[in-house]
Amino acid sequence: MKVLKTGIDNVDGNIISQAVNILADGGVVLYPTDTVYGLGANIFDNKAVKRVFEIKNRSFLKPLSILVRDINAIDLVAKVSQSQKEIISSYLPGPYTFILNKRDIVPRYITGGLVNVGVRVPDCEIACRLAGIFPITTTSANLSDDEILSNPAEILEQLDCEVDLVIDVGSLNSKKASSIIDLSGFEPKVIRK
Repeated sequence: MKVLKTGIDNVDGNIISQAVNILADGGVVLYPTDTVYGLGANIFDNKAVKRVFEIKNRSFLKPLSILVRDINAIDLVAKVSQSQKEIISSYLPGPYTFILNKRDIVPRYITGGLVNVGVRVPDCEIACRLAGIFPITTTSANLSDDEILSNPAEILEQLDCEVDLVIDVGSLNSKKASSIIDLSGFEPKVIRK
Protein backbone atom coordinates (compact mmCIF):
# COMPACT_ATOMS: atom_id res chain seq x y z
CA MET A 1 0.00 0.00 0.00
CA LYS A 2 1.28 3.40 -0.97
CA VAL A 3 0.42 6.56 1.01
CA LEU A 4 0.87 9.87 -0.79
CA LYS A 5 0.43 13.16 1.05
CA THR A 6 -0.78 16.32 -0.62
CA GLY A 7 -2.80 19.41 0.17
CA ILE A 8 -6.55 19.43 -0.39
CA ASP A 9 -6.29 22.76 -2.20
CA ASN A 10 -2.78 22.41 -3.62
CA VAL A 11 -3.10 19.25 -5.68
CA ASP A 12 0.01 17.42 -6.85
CA GLY A 13 -0.63 16.35 -10.47
CA ASN A 14 1.84 13.47 -10.12
CA ILE A 15 -0.27 12.00 -7.31
CA ILE A 16 -3.39 12.24 -9.46
CA SER A 17 -1.58 10.47 -12.34
CA GLN A 18 -0.42 7.66 -10.05
CA ALA A 19 -3.90 7.25 -8.60
CA VAL A 20 -5.59 7.17 -12.02
CA ASN A 21 -3.09 4.53 -13.19
CA ILE A 22 -3.85 2.41 -10.13
CA LEU A 23 -7.60 2.77 -10.72
CA ALA A 24 -7.13 1.83 -14.41
CA ASP A 25 -5.19 -1.28 -13.34
CA GLY A 26 -8.02 -2.48 -11.07
CA GLY A 27 -6.83 -0.92 -7.83
CA VAL A 28 -8.77 0.66 -4.98
CA VAL A 29 -7.92 4.18 -3.80
CA LEU A 30 -8.76 5.90 -0.52
CA TYR A 31 -9.32 9.55 -1.45
CA PRO A 32 -10.70 12.78 0.03
CA THR A 33 -13.96 14.44 -1.03
CA ASP A 34 -15.72 17.59 0.10
CA THR A 35 -17.42 15.56 2.85
CA VAL A 36 -15.53 12.43 3.95
CA TYR A 37 -12.86 10.09 2.60
CA GLY A 38 -14.15 7.71 -0.05
CA LEU A 39 -13.20 4.37 -1.56
CA GLY A 40 -12.73 4.55 -5.30
CA ALA A 41 -12.59 1.91 -8.01
CA ASN A 42 -13.19 2.01 -11.76
CA ILE A 43 -16.93 1.29 -12.08
CA PHE A 44 -16.28 -0.85 -15.17
CA ASP A 45 -13.90 -3.22 -13.33
CA ASN A 46 -16.00 -5.88 -11.64
CA LYS A 47 -13.14 -7.25 -9.50
CA ALA A 48 -12.17 -3.78 -8.24
CA VAL A 49 -15.77 -2.94 -7.36
CA LYS A 50 -16.11 -6.29 -5.59
CA ARG A 51 -13.08 -5.36 -3.47
CA VAL A 52 -14.81 -2.12 -2.41
CA PHE A 53 -17.82 -4.14 -1.22
CA GLU A 54 -15.52 -6.55 0.63
CA ILE A 55 -13.41 -3.80 2.22
CA LYS A 56 -16.57 -2.16 3.57
CA ASN A 57 -18.18 -5.49 4.49
CA ARG A 58 -21.16 -4.22 2.50
CA SER A 59 -23.99 -6.29 1.06
CA PHE A 60 -23.77 -6.70 -2.72
CA LEU A 61 -27.49 -5.86 -2.83
CA LYS A 62 -26.78 -2.37 -1.44
CA PRO A 63 -25.84 -0.10 -4.37
CA LEU A 64 -22.76 2.10 -4.63
CA SER A 65 -22.83 5.65 -5.92
CA ILE A 66 -20.77 6.94 -8.82
CA LEU A 67 -18.48 9.95 -8.91
CA VAL A 68 -18.09 11.74 -12.24
CA ARG A 69 -15.64 14.51 -13.18
CA ASP A 70 -18.18 17.30 -13.72
CA ILE A 71 -21.87 18.06 -14.18
CA ASN A 72 -21.72 17.41 -17.95
CA ALA A 73 -20.42 13.88 -17.33
CA ILE A 74 -23.61 12.94 -15.44
CA ASP A 75 -25.24 12.37 -18.85
CA LEU A 76 -22.80 9.51 -19.46
CA VAL A 77 -24.21 7.43 -16.59
CA ALA A 78 -27.74 8.74 -16.03
CA LYS A 79 -30.78 9.90 -17.97
CA VAL A 80 -31.26 13.53 -16.98
CA SER A 81 -34.20 15.74 -17.95
CA GLN A 82 -33.92 19.50 -18.33
CA SER A 83 -35.71 20.13 -15.03
CA GLN A 84 -33.41 17.65 -13.26
CA LYS A 85 -30.37 19.41 -14.78
CA GLU A 86 -31.58 22.72 -13.38
CA ILE A 87 -31.89 21.26 -9.88
CA ILE A 88 -28.55 19.48 -10.10
CA SER A 89 -26.76 22.57 -11.42
CA SER A 90 -27.88 24.59 -8.42
CA TYR A 91 -26.32 22.09 -5.96
CA LEU A 92 -23.29 20.63 -7.74
CA PRO A 93 -20.41 20.58 -7.37
CA GLY A 94 -21.13 20.07 -3.71
CA PRO A 95 -21.93 17.64 -0.87
CA TYR A 96 -24.89 16.00 -2.60
CA THR A 97 -25.65 12.66 -4.24
CA PHE A 98 -28.53 12.62 -6.72
CA ILE A 99 -30.50 9.45 -7.45
CA LEU A 100 -31.28 9.30 -11.18
CA ASN A 101 -32.42 6.75 -13.75
CA LYS A 102 -29.25 4.95 -14.84
CA ARG A 103 -28.03 4.41 -18.37
CA ASP A 104 -27.31 0.89 -19.62
CA ILE A 105 -23.57 1.61 -19.48
CA VAL A 106 -23.69 1.46 -15.66
CA PRO A 107 -22.85 -2.11 -14.58
CA ARG A 108 -25.50 -4.07 -12.70
CA TYR A 109 -23.10 -4.84 -9.84
CA ILE A 110 -22.83 -1.11 -9.05
CA THR A 111 -26.59 -0.67 -8.59
CA GLY A 112 -27.47 -4.02 -7.05
CA GLY A 113 -29.77 -4.59 -10.02
CA LEU A 114 -31.77 -1.38 -9.46
CA VAL A 115 -32.79 0.91 -12.33
CA ASN A 116 -31.45 3.99 -10.53
CA VAL A 117 -27.96 5.16 -9.63
CA GLY A 118 -26.56 7.70 -7.20
CA VAL A 119 -24.30 10.28 -8.84
CA ARG A 120 -21.90 12.76 -7.23
CA VAL A 121 -19.79 15.69 -8.36
CA PRO A 122 -18.04 16.80 -5.17
CA ASP A 123 -16.56 20.23 -4.64
CA CYS A 124 -13.10 18.66 -4.40
CA GLU A 125 -10.55 18.91 -7.17
CA ILE A 126 -8.75 15.70 -6.19
CA ALA A 127 -11.91 13.58 -6.32
CA CYS A 128 -13.11 15.03 -9.63
CA ARG A 129 -9.71 14.61 -11.28
CA LEU A 130 -9.64 10.93 -10.27
CA ALA A 131 -12.80 10.49 -12.38
CA GLY A 132 -11.31 12.34 -15.34
CA ILE A 133 -11.09 9.28 -17.62
CA PHE A 134 -13.80 6.98 -16.24
CA PRO A 135 -16.36 7.24 -13.41
CA ILE A 136 -15.31 5.82 -10.07
CA THR A 137 -17.16 4.49 -7.05
CA THR A 138 -17.83 6.91 -4.26
CA THR A 139 -18.74 5.44 -0.93
CA SER A 140 -17.64 6.50 2.53
CA ALA A 141 -14.43 4.79 3.64
CA ASN A 142 -15.78 2.95 6.64
CA LEU A 143 -17.17 -0.44 7.54
CA SER A 144 -20.87 -0.58 6.70
CA ASP A 145 -22.99 0.73 9.58
CA ASP A 146 -19.87 1.78 11.51
CA GLU A 147 -18.61 5.24 12.46
CA ILE A 148 -17.36 7.51 9.69
CA LEU A 149 -13.85 8.71 10.52
CA SER A 150 -12.03 11.72 9.10
CA ASN A 151 -8.35 10.72 9.35
CA PRO A 152 -6.74 8.21 6.93
CA ALA A 153 -4.75 6.40 9.64
CA GLU A 154 -7.90 5.84 11.73
CA ILE A 155 -9.86 4.80 8.64
CA LEU A 156 -7.27 2.18 7.69
CA GLU A 157 -7.24 0.84 11.24
CA GLN A 158 -11.05 0.52 11.20
CA LEU A 159 -11.11 -1.17 7.78
CA ASP A 160 -8.26 -3.50 8.85
CA CYS A 161 -7.17 -4.08 5.27
CA GLU A 162 -5.00 -2.61 2.60
CA VAL A 163 -6.09 -0.46 -0.28
CA ASP A 164 -3.68 0.11 -3.15
CA LEU A 165 -3.21 3.85 -2.62
CA VAL A 166 -4.10 6.43 0.00
CA ILE A 167 -4.29 10.10 -0.95
CA ASP A 168 -3.71 11.67 2.45
CA VAL A 169 -4.67 15.32 2.91
CA GLY A 170 -4.87 14.97 6.69
CA SER A 171 -8.03 15.04 8.75
CA LEU A 172 -11.14 16.36 7.03
CA ASN A 173 -13.45 18.74 8.85
CA SER A 174 -16.55 16.64 8.20
CA LYS A 175 -17.70 13.26 9.48
CA LYS A 176 -20.96 13.43 7.53
CA ALA A 177 -21.45 11.79 4.16
CA SER A 178 -23.22 13.61 1.34
CA SER A 179 -26.92 14.42 1.42
CA ILE A 180 -28.92 12.15 -0.90
CA ILE A 181 -31.74 13.54 -3.04
CA ASP A 182 -33.87 11.22 -5.15
CA LEU A 183 -34.80 12.81 -8.47
CA SER A 184 -36.03 9.59 -10.10
CA GLY A 185 -39.70 10.19 -9.21
CA PHE A 186 -42.20 12.94 -9.91
CA GLU A 187 -41.03 15.11 -6.97
CA PRO A 188 -37.53 15.48 -5.46
CA LYS A 189 -37.27 13.47 -2.25
CA VAL A 190 -34.60 13.86 0.42
CA ILE A 191 -33.32 10.41 1.40
CA ARG A 192 -30.49 11.51 3.71
CA LYS A 193 -29.62 14.97 5.03
